[in-house]
Amino acid sequence: MSAQVAVMAADTGINGVALAVLIVLFAIVTVAGFYASRFQRGDSLESLDEWGLGGRKFGTWVTWFLLGGDLYTAYTFVAVPAAMFATGAVAGFFAVPYTIVLYPIIFIFMARLWSVSHRHGYVTTADFVRGRYNSRALSLAVAVTGFVATMPYIALQLVGIQAVLEVAGLGGGDNIIAKDLPLFIAFALLAAYTYSSGLRAPAVIAFVKDILIYLVIIVAVIYLPGQVGGWDSIFGAAQDKMATVNPATDKPTGTFISVDSTHWAYATLALGSALALFMYPHSVTASLSSNSRNTIRRNAAILPAYSFVLGLLALLGWVAIAAGTTPVGLDGEPNAQLVIPQLFEDMFPAWFAGVAFAAVAIGALVPAAIMSIAAANTFSRNIYKEWLKPDATPAQEAKVSKLMSLVVKAFALVFVLTLDKQNAINFQLLGGIWILQTFPAVVFSLYTRWFHRYALLTGWAVAMVYGTVEAYQVINPVTGKHFGGSLGEIPGLGELGYIAMTAFVLNLVITVVLSAILNAAKVSNGQDETIPFDYVADADDPRVQKDLVDHEKHDAAYGDPDDISGNAGAR
Repeated sequence: MSAQVAVMAADTGINGVALAVLIVLFAIVTVAGFYASRFQRGDSLESLDEWGLGGRKFGTWVTWFLLGGDLYTAYTFVAVPAAMFATGAVAGFFAVPYTIVLYPIIFIFMARLWSVSHRHGYVTTADFVRGRYNSRALSLAVAVTGFVATMPYIALQLVGIQAVLEVAGLGGGDNIIAKDLPLFIAFALLAAYTYSSGLRAPAVIAFVKDILIYLVIIVAVIYLPGQVGGWDSIFGAAQDKMATVNPATDKPTGTFISVDSTHWAYATLALGSALALFMYPHSVTASLSSNSRNTIRRNAAILPAYSFVLGLLALLGWVAIAAGTTPVGLDGEPNAQLVIPQLFEDMFPAWFAGVAFAAVAIGALVPAAIMSIAAANTFSRNIYKEWLKPDATPAQEAKVSKLMSLVVKAFALVFVLTLDKQNAINFQLLGGIWILQTFPAVVFSLYTRWFHRYALLTGWAVAMVYGTVEAYQVINPVTGKHFGGSLGEIPGLGELGYIAMTAFVLNLVITVVLSAILNAAKVSNGQDETIPFDYVADADDPRVQKDLVDHEKHDAAYGDPDDISGNAGAR
């Protein structure tokens, strides 16, 4: 019987053993996702604090796994190595310095955001902006940006799952139903346990994901180089490929090491991505779920361990070049996004290839779950309650958020099915163009109210239009599709750079100039419900404890218990 199954699998192109291991591990995490609702459970999941933030009670290690699962995604396991394989260091390896630059930034500002959010019951960055400036319009701008920017990022996770399933022999091909059916099934399971367990589901699954990822990476880095002639051979093969002329562009295939003409692209991609990452709703959600501001800082200190793993993963794209890996989809077309799953299938025994497939697939499930929850929280709190039903109860907010988490995943599927998947890393970079424009309204406002709310809104709007138009005008030379990349000419320099940074500079110039004019004209900047103490408060502060007890009986969207702005610290 086993021989017959093996023959049938061979006939259909399915790796039977690897697929079986993948399905078993996938089933285990699915069951864990449903049972996660019992993990550190409060009285009820019928509130955003419990369903969407895990009760704000995760300690250092749970937060570390959750943030790791949240930040190191299919972008890390599929898109970055694929970019290294296809076009080299500038397109892929910028992710390593960007994650190194990132953590000092979040060490500085994220603890302040945690404190003020904990003090006032904020769930999203748009909540904070609403409370800081009493501006519904600016809050809506931040909320909509976060919601929209998350869509292509979730889509990237689904591309990662799809790549694993396709290499395993499922999906792909010309049959419209069969082509994406396995992805739809994975999507349905993800949607079901996210709806049931909220943020606790990815928090629990993240433990399994990280164990599998570290196992696979350690084995791959030790085992694979020896199979392809060592690192000297790997770097030589990569250098030769990048120097080869691409017939579609009549230019070298890629860049082995950044040269003078690519320095601006490499630097702006790294810096722009670093500034953007913790603006995403999912990054904020994972951070606000922790139980203290020091938990945030400890994680900023230890999370760089993942950056080391990211560097190793990126280099696997060059290992695949030396190994002669040919990533071809079931439709017969080359697809660089399949390169890491294909490398694992070619080089590992079938059972361990299944473990590796599961690591990549689960590594995409965890962030997809957190992202959909975060985007849903943003819609429920800052669009539904703020604009559609101001008298919504916490239970109604939670219900809307649960339903919206399903809609968010459906929107992400639209991105997967319509945008160019040959350059999946661009999904994340496209989201970065948008989400970076919320940085001034959020981060600067954690320290000062000098920036005027109307200036912040105007700078955001102009930068959003500019960034979107510029990104749309980038056409993939191979496929001819719009949104084919995230690099554009930097005005005044004539060099290619990350469009997000150009738009960000434009945003800043407009915001600073208008703020100076509006402040000089003494135009009202709204009422601030926060006070200086809010930004340094910690979980064990007795004034915070009193506020939280009062807030449990308070139905307002924002967390000032007695509705008198700015007096919370005086009690």
